[in-house]
Amino acid sequence: MVHPDLGAKGPCLTARTVTNARPAPGTSLADNLRFLRALIARPKNIGAVLPSGPALARAIARQIGDPHQGPVLELGPGTGSITQAILEHGVPAERLTAVEFDPDMAAELAGRYPAVEVIRGDAFDLVHALGPGSRAPFAAIVSGLPLLNFPPASRRAYMEGLARHLAPGAPIIQFSYGTNAPVAAPEGFAVHRAALVWANVPPARVWVYRRV
Repeated sequence: MVHPDLGAKGPCLTARTVTNARPAPGTSLADNLRFLRALIARPKNIGAVLPSGPALARAIARQIGDPHQGPVLELGPGTGSITQAILEHGVPAERLTAVEFDPDMAAELAGRYPAVEVIRGDAFDLVHALGPGSRAPFAAIVSGLPLLNFPPASRRAYMEGLARHLAPGAPIIQFSYGTNAPVAAPEGFAVHRAALVWANVPPARVWVYRRV
């Protein structure tokens, strides 16, 4: 179902059913082609040459902790490899919200996971993207955005925005290909490296930000 336009950021694509995830998408040829098209069109918004591999996706999903703690927000799901890992971790599809900027990827994700709330929107403008019906505060926020592609000031503003939508004690989970955390922890938060995933192309680190 395509909901009314939420403004310049595009429509909210939602499809709620009693089912959970469809079979795992993996990294099919169609997914890779879709990813490469987005990479060519918007290289700054992609930040990798391939979608996140299953080992990285599982390492990210493990940081969520209790999958039934509350609603989960995923930002920049792309082809859905991390989305699938989140659902396999046990997060109910009806408790997962995914915000994707690319319209083709958002539409594909909405069709693949009919119980997940998929929003076509800008994660850097989260208040507008989520709208007044937001499920916040979230029990976990998973960010797949390539933050190293953006200026430090934009990264700080982005992370501070995520913190405002987070439940007390909940994690913000961010991966990157750099050796250091891609953005300093917001005031009142700490960050630590939760995983180093060599079995990914390229190898990636998983960072967890949490209020102290």
